[in-house]
Amino acid sequence: MAQIGRPGLTAAQKRELWQRWREGQSLSEIGRALDNRHAGSIYGVIKATGGFGPVERRRSRLSLGLAEREEISRGVARGEPARQIAARLGRAASTVTRELSRHGGRRAYRAARADDRAWDRSRRPKLCRLAINERLRLVVAARLQDDWSPEQISGWLVTEYPNDVAMRISHETIYRSLFVQARGVLKQELVAHLRSKRTMRRGKHATTFGQGRGGIIDAVSIRERPAEVEDRAVPGHWEGDLLAGAHNSHIATLVERHSRFVLLVRVEGKDTASVVSAIAKSIAALPSQLRLTLTWDRGMELAAHKEFTIATDVKVYFCDPRSPWQRGSNENTNRLLRQYLPHETGSRPGAAVKASG
Repeated sequence: MAQIGRPGLTAAQKRELWQRWREGQSLSEIGRALDNRHAGSIYGVIKATGGFGPVERRRSRLSLGLAEREEISRGVARGEPARQIAARLGRAASTVTRELSRHGGRRAYRAARADDRAWDRSRRPKLCRLAINERLRLVVAARLQDDWSPEQISGWLVTEYPNDVAMRISHETIYRSLFVQARGVLKQELVAHLRSKRTMRRGKHATTFGQGRGGIIDAVSIRERPAEVEDRAVPGHWEGDLLAGAHNSHIATLVERHSRFVLLVRVEGKDTASVVSAIAKSIAALPSQLRLTLTWDRGMELAAHKEFTIATDVKVYFCDPRSPWQRGSNENTNRLLRQYLPHETGSRPGAAVKASG
């Protein structure tokens, strides 16, 4: 049967994906590096494990390898007893006997098939500490409901239960139990109590190194933006920027990603109070289903983004420094608008101007 759509990622591509994710690259950057994959497909791979890269599987040094299994197969073909085969391998005779009984006996034993089956059977998911220790799980859940961070909980457990090692857990294990819901340990609702409100784990250094936030307090990176924004399937996600004109005049340009609808808003000044007030008034007039997110650059004109969100219920995400392509619809629109609003054009404060895109 022919495969519909693009084939999945190879093992090598998955390794590269996780390496780039740990380095702090965005979903779009990773997608472009992996044969221009859609950011949504990259998000699906990462979301499945809560942002935690899978641990590379390795064979135990004590387990039989393919070469040893081939030697067992040759010995069986020659009719040698298990003890003789084991002596040649430097193994116990019981090891060879068990190997043969697990994989069909002497008559049906095949080295490659036995090796594949042993590798598959070695996948034994180990229950995490929260799944095993109900008392610990209840205490951790209660502290999360009190808006404690996983780091605070981990440190508090050490001082609260100094003589009970069973009541210890690392903050990374708590994050993993929250973000990897397949574990079924901590309820999904507890994620809402995390200060960052993230749904996937990212390394602290990977997300902040070389990505200064331009002095904007509590700026949420575009890397945390929902994946649904990328594919433009859902309306209500906007990109914005300021166009500067003569006499210190400015116009805010807002582009809706799904429809390419353009909203132009005259602002009285470049200061954050003026910008936030003007665009909030225009956005708030839209239906609620068209007010989901706004992506802006690192300009300080949206430093008061929290006030904007309170007034409009629109979540604000900020691009990486010097990355205008991350709001490409808005950048392209601004270039078109410059034909009609060149730099020497002045503007007077007033009502919003709408233009269909």
